[in-house]
Amino acid sequence: METAETGARGARVEARGWGWRHAGRRDPAVSGLDLVIEPGERVLLLGASGAGKSTLLHGLAGILGGAEEGEQTGALLLDGSPAATVRGAAGLVLQDPDTQAVLARLGDDVAFGLENQGVAPDEIRRRVPEALTAVGLGELPLDHSTTALSGGQKQRLALAGVLAMRPSLLLLDEPTANLDPEGVSEVVDAVVAAAGPRTLVVVEHRVEAWWPHITRVVVLAPEGVIADGSPDAVVAAARAELEEAGVWLPGAADAVPARPAGAPGPALLRGTHLAVGRAGRTRRDIRRGRPATPEQLAAAAARDVEVEVRAGRVLALTGPNGAGKTTLALTIAGLIPPVAGEVDASVELADGATRDPAAWRSRELLTRIGFVFQSPDHQFLTPTVRQELELGPHALGMNQEATARVVDELLERLRLARLARAHPFSLSGGEKRRLSVATVLATSPRVLVLDEPTFGQDARTWRELVALLAEQRDAGRAVVVVTHDRALVRALDADELTLDAPRIVRDGGFREREATISHDSPRRIDGVAS
Repeated sequence: METAETGARGARVEARGWGWRHAGRRDPAVSGLDLVIEPGERVLLLGASGAGKSTLLHGLAGILGGAEEGEQTGALLLDGSPAATVRGAAGLVLQDPDTQAVLARLGDDVAFGLENQGVAPDEIRRRVPEALTAVGLGELPLDHSTTALSGGQKQRLALAGVLAMRPSLLLLDEPTANLDPEGVSEVVDAVVAAAGPRTLVVVEHRVEAWWPHITRVVVLAPEGVIADGSPDAVVAAARAELEEAGVWLPGAADAVPARPAGAPGPALLRGTHLAVGRAGRTRRDIRRGRPATPEQLAAAAARDVEVEVRAGRVLALTGPNGAGKTTLALTIAGLIPPVAGEVDASVELADGATRDPAAWRSRELLTRIGFVFQSPDHQFLTPTVRQELELGPHALGMNQEATARVVDELLERLRLARLARAHPFSLSGGEKRRLSVATVLATSPRVLVLDEPTFGQDARTWRELVALLAEQRDAGRAVVVVTHDRALVRALDADELTLDAPRIVRDGGFREREATISHDSPRRIDGVAS
């Protein structure tokens, strides 16, 4: 077999009755899988959320672990050798990019895998900027902090690290889930160009961008393969069955009907003249009236933002990666203070507390503003799915019977009932996302702020999440979503605040990031360019 460094050809993948059951789980994630992928094939691996797609990719990358992590049956082979023993042949981009950034600086992170492969320093210096340019990060300096990247930029960084190593098998797990539309096209084009003769296996729920570039579709269920063939052949033979199973097919999202919103209620939160950033003023600075420094303002993710969050409506924060959407959402939710300007809660929402959400204690936030982080792992605290959902209601003093009613309904509606006793970290990416949304819904806050709430979802679970959020809106709550999911914006009849791409310039050694807010219809919220 060619080395991963040269990447001269693709690997052959073979599963012989392969299966995997995670430790502590009764049912296997995958069982009885028989599958052959020939060298150089480009395979789109589809299936409902929880069908075992990520588990298969982890197995091919050799990172499922030993007997203490789970139980394997059958064989999973790369070019005839057990996948777990073949190091460097497979490159995996994980669903959560935070789990792949290992070093503090951009260039060092991409070089990390190459150094472990023993690639010559001159070759590393050539490959690192090539890989960063291929995924749309070429304008950033090599010493740029990896912690300062947005979620979408971290996904690009993870992909760059894998592309630079030139493995013979490329494994991509939802590689475009948190990317803006332009970024999706860039990443897909970069992968297709970089793949060359390598074998490519992509797990993706939204398939349109990949459809023209793949040679084969494999549809997975926990019990094995349920459809396999060329893209057109699979759709022609089994479209109805695939849609019933929740598999996204081209055009499916466009057919989702909108859920019209009613008249807006009062403004619950209002942000004026906001500059937002992760390294801005502290709460102590704000209490003492200290203004932001020029350096803090220059480093802000977005500036001069005017935003209003109204009861009975959904506000979608949209725009390209790096524009400051997540940072703005964290600021609106009171989790980080603004660099400049202020966030003001209505008298109704504050209900006797100070009107600055950043000054609220966690218990005061619980029924006022609920936040769903972009990475679900950041908000799990208990050893089981059920206990995770019970945590908020118990903190509110809800009795056991009422808590059980709330939790049971959420488990059923979000297809998590069979996983009630599972550890949250053992769930698939899509299951984790649904659990993270459910933990906030369980406490019924007046304002819900959700960062990419629909990533990793199959068509059925996506529709259920839309229904739940529409119900929150129609019950008079305010919903804010950070999203690149245009179908979600349309389905929720959302108002939209769009942050423009940041302009990056050099100014006295600091990186200045400016964002504007655009509008092009009566439903979009006006703003002033900085």
